[in-house]
Amino acid sequence: MSDETPADSVVEPVESPAPPMLRVITPDATPEQVAAVVAVFAAMGGGAPAPEKPRSEWASPARRMRGTHVHYRGAWQASARGGR
Repeated sequence: MSDETPADSVVEPVESPAPPMLRVITPDATPEQVAAVVAVFAAMGGGAPAPEKPRSEWASPARRMRGTHVHYRGAWQASARGGR
């Protein structure tokens, strides 16, 4: 008898084959026709996902963060001139 118990043995799951992605229904299709159809479908997809578009600075959440306003005499006019 074996020293292994059922808890010690490892059972690996059996992988079932994946279903075909393309099935030719017409029995009189030539190998060239099948190759052409496969080439078209291969070119249509399966590439990398499109890169994300960069966010516009107008929609940036950082624009909602405003600094404090400077409070002194003439600050409103100085803000138009760009300084104190």
